[in-house]
Amino acid sequence: MPSSSLPLHSEHQRTYHENKFVYPVLSRRSKGISIGINLNPDKICNFDCIYCQVDRREESETRFVGFEQLIAELDDMLKFVISGEIYQDPKFASVPPDLRRLNDIAFSGAGEPTTYRNFDQIVKEVAGLKKKYQADQVKMVLITNASMFHRKSTQDALKILDENQGEIWAKLDAGTESYFKTIDRTKIRFSKVLENITLVAKQRPIVIQSLFMQVSQQPPEEAEIEAYCQRLNEIVNSGGQIKLVQVYTIARRTAEDYVTSLSSEQVDQIARKVEEKTGLTTDVFYGNAD
Repeated sequence: MPSSSLPLHSEHQRTYHENKFVYPVLSRRSKGISIGINLNPDKICNFDCIYCQVDRREESETRFVGFEQLIAELDDMLKFVISGEIYQDPKFASVPPDLRRLNDIAFSGAGEPTTYRNFDQIVKEVAGLKKKYQADQVKMVLITNASMFHRKSTQDALKILDENQGEIWAKLDAGTESYFKTIDRTKIRFSKVLENITLVAKQRPIVIQSLFMQVSQQPPEEAEIEAYCQRLNEIVNSGGQIKLVQVYTIARRTAEDYVTSLSSEQVDQIARKVEEKTGLTTDVFYGNAD
């Protein structure tokens, strides 16, 4: 994938100039410009993934989400990107013509967005701004670890996403409980994550996002990938709809230095295994190992 080696793909700062909550990135998975919304400026997350690029040892300057400021920042950012003015910024001036498009507004950031108490209210306001700019083709993407799908506020937010070109990217990095604990380092049970993913996938088609890596120079074992494929099949066999599986690896500097990227060949091997064992469509994104 030629665009995956662009320097901008490895730069996902969650602040932009004076903004505290809204930031633009050239996203390799979105294949264009993505406007990120950071609902976790305090860098608190209910997962502590070993591959995360957020350094949680450093304290954040911003501790709380300012609702009105966030909406004002997004309003300005939408004008900035849709008008094309963003490409006059030296940081984005080198973006190739075929990637000069606003693909999505993504709920992402420095933690799990659905842990934000008023998540449904934020989603509703963002949908309103998208309509204001007649940006019907622009998706609203929720990038999530699937830990809070059972909450009413999250379910309400997902319904708003469904009505506004929404897409759910649910994290699934493992096939077994033990590997899940090693990679995602959370007290939340693996079975709960799988249950939540199945619940939401029964309601609408979703994207599975899976990051595979070397841990202390060791790639995931073949048995782990087999188990991962089995989990995908269990979701589908339970009535879940998976429209795409993103198979990718490390592209940016991680908080833990013992975590490194797989080679492009290793990523391709995992994707082929997923397609062979599940029949699902995959999309691959390479890292920095080659």
